Amino acid sequence: MEQPDSGAESADGAGDAVEALDRPLPEGVRRRVVALVSDAFGGLTVTELPAQLRQYARFTPTRRAKFAGNAMAAALENDTLFRQRIGERLRESQPELAAAVEAGSPPAAADPVDVAAAAYVLRPVGWVKLVAAAGEEVQRADAERADEESRRELERLREELAQARTQTKSETERLRAELDAARKEADSLQRKLRSALNEVKRGEAAVRRGKAEADTLRTEAAAQISAAESEARRLRARLGEAEASVEASRRAAREGRSVEDMRLRLLLDTVLDAARGLRRELALPPSSIRPADSVDAVEPGAMSPKDIAARALSETDPALLDQLLALPQAHLIVDGYNVTKTGYPQLPLEKQRLRLLGGLAVLAAQSGAEMTCVFDGAELAAPVLLAPPRGVRVLFSKPGVTADELIRQLARAEPPGRPVVVVSTDREVADGVAKAGARPVASVLLLKRLSRV
Repeated sequence: MEQPDSGAESADGAGDAVEALDRPLPEGVRRRVVALVSDAFGGLTVTELPAQLRQYARFTPTRRAKFAGNAMAAALENDTLFRQRIGERLRESQPELAAAVEAGSPPAAADPVDVAAAAYVLRPVGWVKLVAAAGEEVQRADAERADEESRRELERLREELAQARTQTKSETERLRAELDAARKEADSLQRKLRSALNEVKRGEAAVRRGKAEADTLRTEAAAQISAAESEARRLRARLGEAEASVEASRRAAREGRSVEDMRLRLLLDTVLDAARGLRRELALPPSSIRPADSVDAVEPGAMSPKDIAARALSETDPALLDQLLALPQAHLIVDGYNVTKTGYPQLPLEKQRLRLLGGLAVLAAQSGAEMTCVFDGAELAAPVLLAPPRGVRVLFSKPGVTADELIRQLARAEPPGRPVVVVSTDREVADGVAKAGARPVASVLLLKRLSRV
């Protein structure tokens, strides 16, 4: 490579002294200058490179531009010889552009950035103007590009604004429709609420009328009861008068006052008619009790449940139940669920009842004893559709009353001395009926007896 003579260097230095940039190199031009230096860098030997750039000699042009850009720009600005060598490489690679720039007439079709970079490297006369003109052209292009981008951004924003307005309008219409629907629904709910309030008011009025009618009925019933009691007192008074008249007639007869016989007979007939009328009015049944029946004594051959219990029979021997049921007018009361849940708890309640009642019906037919089977009715949601078998009375306890209490009521309702046998394993039931004079037996005893039916 030819070395430039000292005259050229001095001339170049003189030109540099005369012409200098009064502003920083435009960024676009600076990047193009760095790219030119990086491309021409590989054609120089290590000794031809400035000392600060020799470490980048083996780098590729791309890495060299990336990592040594500032160092190459500084060396190009401060090292005239390095700049001349770069200029020579530029003349070799782009001879037409270099010749046009040095002649001061760059081609009109050339890129202003390429023209400014070449002028900055070659430094012909008037290069500052070329760089400045290229910088202005670049700024103008950047401004146009920025204006175009701003215009496109403005168009995009306008489109987004239009879409937002359309969306806002549709959303507003939707919300307005929802608001109208909500208002209609609220109006409907208000009407329903007013209707419900009116229904409640009518119900309250009906309740008040019902209470008033109930009070009236209670008042009338109380008045009727009072009138009936008054009538009963009047009839008792008349009966007393009649008895007194009869007694007086008897005394008169004993005294021999025959003159009064006719009057006495008439009065007696009146009393008898009044007594018969009173019997019909009070619906009094004929008396079947005799004075001798009220005397407490042991009749010949009579046997009580206690006498049966005193015999040498096991509490689980079915023969014991047969002997108890053989007593005259014996009454067998069965705790239904206590027996079924002891014997066959796996069956549904309906089948438990049917199985037990079927066995009791056969037992009643065999023994002739009165039989009552009691079930707990507290868990019944509806009346039980059940046809009691012949000879067996079936009872369910009322709400709030347990089957145990109903069994105790049945035992207490029996007259003293009647043989009453209660089948239950419940200790409380057994103790309660024992106090009432009944004979408690275990559920197992009845199950064993029914297994023989």
